Amino acid sequence: MIYGSVCSGIEAATAAWEPLDWKAAFFSEIEKFPRAVLQHHYPDTPLHGDFTTIGDDYGSIDLLVGGTPCQSFSVAGLRKGMADQRGNLALEYLRLADRLRPKWLVWENVPGVLSSNGGHDFFSFIAGLQELGYGFAYRVLDAQYFGVAQRRRRVFVVGCFGDWRSAAAVLFERESLQGHPAPSREARKEVAGFTSTSIGEYSPGCGTLRASGGQLAVAFSSKQQSLQTSDDIANTLGANDYKEPQAVQLKQSVRRLTPTECERLQGFPDNYTRIPWRNKTADDCPDGPRYKAIGNSMAVPVMRWIGERIEMIEAVKKDSEEAA
Repeated sequence: MIYGSVCSGIEAATAAWEPLDWKAAFFSEIEKFPRAVLQHHYPDTPLHGDFTTIGDDYGSIDLLVGGTPCQSFSVAGLRKGMADQRGNLALEYLRLADRLRPKWLVWENVPGVLSSNGGHDFFSFIAGLQELGYGFAYRVLDAQYFGVAQRRRRVFVVGCFGDWRSAAAVLFERESLQGHPAPSREARKEVAGFTSTSIGEYSPGCGTLRASGGQLAVAFSSKQQSLQTSDDIANTLGANDYKEPQAVQLKQSVRRLTPTECERLQGFPDNYTRIPWRNKTADDCPDGPRYKAIGNSMAVPVMRWIGERIEMIEAVKKDSEEAA
């Protein structure tokens, strides 16, 4: 599977899909520190800045993935939605898909996109998918059900050219299509609960971490005044966590989460973002840009699950075609 990635951040998609032997044709990222992370780990992959300038230079790709800026689709972004230049990058993503014509699309955003501007913003996006000929499905997936210790709910849209059934099969297990409730984290961590879904062709907190030795460690924002916890779930990492660092309370002592711990909460390898930066060695890489880049990223295990589901659907289709 050959894919292109836009608004790449520190490339959760590639961290997730390399074990599947998928290959990246290109990345696109404008922020300096994430670009440095990409250049450090993937020096041979073309790295663009503004993805709206990408043409059809790469020939055929199988999949286009992107998490266009979410600020304009969140409460923090003042609900400017598609009127915000960042929000319009969602439509630019569709324009790039039109130029490259991949079979698959994977798009990620915050749950606020579903209600932004009275739902008209998301309506515009999925209407654009239909106009381009993509069947689609969307689902709100929570990273806590994929084996990481944080609640992180995100909207994932999967598109498949000319085939809404394949898109739906990626995001929905048979149980969820039959209306069965999502299982508990303890029973099956790889299956996500969902709160908002759709399939077909277009028609009109906080919690806890487990410290070594089984002791209870509570994770929370440095600005929180009170705290309620569940069994084993950490606060969601956010884009501003480098300004409002997450903290851990172990018995009576309190400390901030380390960048390595934040990497683990997103499913990245330890020290993935510890790179040489601005004439400093990796050992002296500052924490601030690491917190920000990690907080802005997708969760790696969620992306791996989506990739595995796409691979499974492709294998089933191939077997069916060969049998015919």
